[in-house]
Amino acid sequence: MRREADHRVPVLIVGGSLVGLSTSLFLGRHGVPHLLVERHSGTSIHPRGRGNNVRTMELFRVAGVEPEIKTAASLLADNHGILQTPTLAGDAGEWLFKHIDPDGGLARFSPTTWCLCSQNDLEPELLRGARRLGGDLRYSHEMESFEQDGEGVTAVVRDRGTDERYTVRADYLVAADGPRSPVRRRLGIAHSGPGDLFANVSVTFRSKLLAEVVGERPFICCYLTGPDADGALLPVDNKEHWVFHAPWHPERGETLQEFTEDRLQRHIRRAIGAPDLDVEITGKASWRAAERVADRYSAGRVFLAGDSAHEMSPTGAFGSNTGIQDAHNLVWKLAAVLGGWAGPGLLETYDTERRPVATATSARASARSVEHSHPGFAPAPGIGGGKRGGILNVVLGYRYPRGAVVGADPDQEVVPEAMRLTGEPGSRAPHLWLRRGGERISTLDLYERSLVLLSDAQSTAGWHTAALRLAESDGVRLDSYRVGAELTYDPHDGADGAAPDWARAHGTTPDGAVLVRPDGFVAWRAAAAAPDPEATLRQVVRTLLRTA
Repeated sequence: MRREADHRVPVLIVGGSLVGLSTSLFLGRHGVPHLLVERHSGTSIHPRGRGNNVRTMELFRVAGVEPEIKTAASLLADNHGILQTPTLAGDAGEWLFKHIDPDGGLARFSPTTWCLCSQNDLEPELLRGARRLGGDLRYSHEMESFEQDGEGVTAVVRDRGTDERYTVRADYLVAADGPRSPVRRRLGIAHSGPGDLFANVSVTFRSKLLAEVVGERPFICCYLTGPDADGALLPVDNKEHWVFHAPWHPERGETLQEFTEDRLQRHIRRAIGAPDLDVEITGKASWRAAERVADRYSAGRVFLAGDSAHEMSPTGAFGSNTGIQDAHNLVWKLAAVLGGWAGPGLLETYDTERRPVATATSARASARSVEHSHPGFAPAPGIGGGKRGGILNVVLGYRYPRGAVVGADPDQEVVPEAMRLTGEPGSRAPHLWLRRGGERISTLDLYERSLVLLSDAQSTAGWHTAALRLAESDGVRLDSYRVGAELTYDPHDGADGAAPDWARAHGTTPDGAVLVRPDGFVAWRAAAAAPDPEATLRQVVRTLLRTA
């Protein structure tokens, strides 16, 4: 007989970095009790992983932490673009791109935008947000082992401060424990993909004179391509704190011990083109870029998320964003199953949906590194040769051809060539500005804790009444809104001068309806009225939630 565990929780999260913290935050928003354990003593102290893309910021907006994150990111709010130049001396070089949204066109697709918030600034905000929602997050606590059975997972955790051990019994375990994930290894889950791409030594340093050299070039990142000393320079505060990524070549026998303080100072000065620059090294850490995706994202009641599931080239900041979006996809499904309004089969769609996205996105990240000639990256034949071009379709336009969707085209590309958000099942729902009770909201603000049905107030098709009856009779978390009744158009909205039209934006008609999942992806849509809307909707919901 199994000994009674010291702690009992629905979800145990292993790993307290960006993805683990986001998982905790999202679970808190769903009201799901959980425990997070992280072996390090606190959040990240290194300014890395700074690019939070527009989809991630949409999730943080709905989770209620967007204002705090933007405040934490205020020091770099006016930094834009990637500069590529042999050195910063003089005016040589070119902008790979100068503004991420030069014409303001992103506002057509989203209520928010990109945010440049370094990991050491972002993680404390996520931690505070998760704890405000009642999350139990324990740093300096390390999971040493786990075993699972048909009903749950039992883990042994060690408090590294006291060396005391305790057991945790959870319904599910989420492993956000990094690229060398002990959980993934214990499960015997292999990787696929090209593997290691390149390696860097990331150096934090202080320089009071560098801001003068940079001048009026407030970049996000500068690729320095001089033949004697290359690397990537990133501002931390635009004044005296900076990060430099120095290429490291372990494949040539180069060791980390060779990166002495003196060598790093000389390398940074040569790369920047300022031989007398003041450089005070304050820290260094090695890291390797790779392109790998786990062969499966779950085993029984254990799920992989973030770097434990996939690794990507840093160009484009796809890795952490994909991981945060993994967590968001998984959490609503865990909440629905734990809440009793979805069947456990719904959890199988996490792998079905997210693994193809990681495969496609990691290939785009490597191609982006080739396109930008990332310092230190000399790709082998066949690596980084995938599709290139803009990134908005990768960030916002990806879709789920299969999974918890009804009516999606199973043969469509996961990342389409064109940016298209017009309400197709499996795609992120369109953004429109609306009014609800006098408050201006985006349609995306409606999607978090429940399924949502949108229909038209002037329609006699009966979708709204059918949804209300279904929610009451079947115990499904399903909210229903009529545009023109509970929701009204915002008088200031309208693309290209045209009057807003929710049905047209969602690819349906005023007699149709659109069902959106808690993660903001379209689950199903009807183009017109149905003979029996309640029966139609019930069948769709049962298929979607695996309760049929």
